[in-house]
Amino acid sequence: MHKKRYIFPKRIFDIAFSSFVILAVLTWLTPLVAIIIFFESGEKTFFKQERIGKNWKPFYIYKFKSMVGFPPVNDPLLSKDEEGRITTFGRIMRKYRIDEFPQFINVFKGEMSIVGPRPERLFFLNDITSYIPKYKKMINLKPGITSLGQIKYGYADNLEQMLKRARYDLIYLDNLTFWTDIKVILGTIIIVFQGKGR
Repeated sequence: MHKKRYIFPKRIFDIAFSSFVILAVLTWLTPLVAIIIFFESGEKTFFKQERIGKNWKPFYIYKFKSMVGFPPVNDPLLSKDEEGRITTFGRIMRKYRIDEFPQFINVFKGEMSIVGPRPERLFFLNDITSYIPKYKKMINLKPGITSLGQIKYGYADNLEQMLKRARYDLIYLDNLTFWTDIKVILGTIIIVFQGKGR
């Protein structure tokens, strides 16, 4: 499954793609987003949250801050539970997935990949693996900015939906090729331009 002919070009692609986005997009997008966030809500530009990466190693995922305040640390919530904290500009960012652009920094650092299973919090990851034990195999992969589950199912509002999305990611696990990654990326681009985010 983890053959060099897949892993090596995947990492090279991740470095090249993330470098391009950081230099060509984030350099001007970040100050623009920062100004809008500040004037709308007075919040900081970035939001970070601990997620579980490859081999159960925790890392901090970066996003543009689309909500006011912070979620409770000891009581994990899904997006639908936090609707009241989303700002007007935050909804726009989520619709077109602009809030996820800082994750290219995670990719460049080697904590994530462009394509891979959705990076989950430990609380929800334990829930998923308790219902679908095979999902533990996904931890052998770096989590991704986008995934087959994201383009085939989308965002999940409850555990049942998370399990349905997880099964698509298991299909990805059984079809690990560079061409599969390219198809997932192309599918994601279509969704972004259609504004079919959260």
